[in-house]
Amino acid sequence: MGAEYKVLKIMEMTRMAEERGLEKYYRHTIKTKGGTILTIDIDEKDFTEDKAAPILLKKAQSADKILAL
Repeated sequence: MGAEYKVLKIMEMTRMAEERGLEKYYRHTIKTKGGTILTIDIDEKDFTEDKAAPILLKKAQSADKILAL
């Protein structure tokens, strides 16, 4: 079985946080196995290989299931 998704681009972004001013997050653009292009925002605290990979995988699998409907 091939990869469920491919990361096309990652952009570091900032946004206003309700409690503490500015916060960083990372916007990932991925292409799923089925060809769907998705944009997923991941908080700075989750921007590690171990934490980001399952988030991206789950989104990719969900998108491909919806595409198959």
